Amino acid sequence: MPRKPDTTAITSGRGNSASLSGPTWGSTVWESENLEDARRRATTLRSQDFYARYANPTVTQFEDAVAQLEGAESALAFSSGMGAVASTVLALCSHGSHIVAQNNMYGATLSFLQGPCARLGIETTFVDATVPGALTQAIIPGRTTIVLTETPSNPLLTLTDLDEVGKISGPFTIVDSTLATPLGQQPLSHGVDLVLHSATKGIGGHNDALLGVIAGEKDLIDAIWAYSIMHGAVPSPHDALNALRGIRTLPVRVERQHNSLLEIARTLDNHPRVTRVHHPFLESHGQHALARKQMNFGGTLLSFEIDGDFSECARFVDALHLPHVATSFGGPETLICHPATSTHVGLLPEDLEKTGITQGLLRMSVGLENSEDIIEDVVGALNSLSS
Repeated sequence: MPRKPDTTAITSGRGNSASLSGPTWGSTVWESENLEDARRRATTLRSQDFYARYANPTVTQFEDAVAQLEGAESALAFSSGMGAVASTVLALCSHGSHIVAQNNMYGATLSFLQGPCARLGIETTFVDATVPGALTQAIIPGRTTIVLTETPSNPLLTLTDLDEVGKISGPFTIVDSTLATPLGQQPLSHGVDLVLHSATKGIGGHNDALLGVIAGEKDLIDAIWAYSIMHGAVPSPHDALNALRGIRTLPVRVERQHNSLLEIARTLDNHPRVTRVHHPFLESHGQHALARKQMNFGGTLLSFEIDGDFSECARFVDALHLPHVATSFGGPETLICHPATSTHVGLLPEDLEKTGITQGLLRMSVGLENSEDIIEDVVGALNSLSS
């Protein structure tokens, strides 16, 4: 029977075990009965009882859960979000390939495209994906292999129209949906080929699992798997079990954090020391209508710019009591960071300027604390800047 996403979060990825929490298969290798059996295991696609670099039963349960949440035929996990990005791109591209990517996205993804990919002869054209038709216009027929987008983007939370991406034919279309989580949007239902997550963030949800995952059609996932066993970005079964635990509470966490985020964002939007708040579920945001059209939740992350430079940001953060200075997001604690000197520190100043990441920009991951306490703390820290 078709089920609602919050029910699927509880029922998915159970496997055949009667254990409600799921077993952890820590073994790296399985014994074969004889040489014929060993050959069978070695040649079976994604064999779970051969060698852990190929597959692991605990990891498979996590993959199955993500696939069900995304409405996908299959999913494949990696040891980190960047493991998912790098393995997928290198599985599909080779020397002479061309990628179209948006210019506002996670700093490590940008650095990967500008550095290792360029060194291997994989060219990337960066475009402003908020401009209708920009992605399609940048495609080189017969050469463009991948169209890579991230929506909402990190850290400015700009949106890419999923319907537009889904209509692109020829190149593989990939959407990094980490900020939205599978509860926030369903890129595959818009015709996108692959959806990608850093499951370290909202899916894991407790800052104790390092994972990446992609989901899509089985044939495409299997083809990427065939490369991934050589790339070796293999997920830990312990992290997979922690992420499965995170999936069980994902709906209630996302709803609580999203509601708190909107209260905080509206307060920031009305404070005189804040020049701009970035979140598409704010009514004042230029892409608010698109957010309401393609998203169920706006995620747990916001960013805002204060009237000042890095030194003013440092003064503000020093005056806070509840948020922790850390660069991840999606966990139970409220976190804050300065993207220009942390998540995007590897970018050149001119690249930071192009992507709109200013020295006055701060990124906040809203946790599960009482929103009134966070608001009181943030407002107090902002007011202290004037003293």
